[in-house]
Amino acid sequence: MTSVAPVILLAAEKESAEVTDWAARVGWVVGLGLFVALVYWLMREGWKWRGTLQGDLPALPAAPDSPGRAKLTMSGRYHGSTTAGQWLDRIVAHGLGTRSRVELTLTDAGLDVVRPGAADFFVPVAGLREARLDKGIAGKVLTEGGLLVVTWAHGDKLIDSGFRSDHAAEHNEWVDTLNDMINKTETEGAR
Repeated sequence: MTSVAPVILLAAEKESAEVTDWAARVGWVVGLGLFVALVYWLMREGWKWRGTLQGDLPALPAAPDSPGRAKLTMSGRYHGSTTAGQWLDRIVAHGLGTRSRVELTLTDAGLDVVRPGAADFFVPVAGLREARLDKGIAGKVLTEGGLLVVTWAHGDKLIDSGFRSDHAAEHNEWVDTLNDMINKTETEGAR
């Protein structure tokens, strides 16, 4: 019994911990908040700087008044645009770097890209170069074939734009139809 008594006395003598040094804690929280704000500001400045470097990109074309009958339509997500063949070189000029919902409409005139909350654009059929299924584009990686990538010419630059349909089974039909249109346009242009 004598060995239990000292343990009970030690437990009874314990007091609650001292109050935290609030001045030091507030200082750390403020310092961390300033660090996060600095990192966010630097990322924002980098985005604006990238847009400035891409300032030579011409303004995006708008859809014609009468584009014709819709061959295909798709709703889904627009994941961004990159320099063709360089899936990490994001293009931010003219709002092309802004992710958003998208409504795609393919007509005989070209590809109409309507993005609520972001700049819409139109790719004339003469500007279309290729359509393929891929697994990623700047900042977005999916399963193999999970992304519809459309390569198009704008000014003297080739651009890859990535789209994901709400119904991924539509991607193959889009690739086939777009590539058929591109081949037909190239054949007619060669004559």
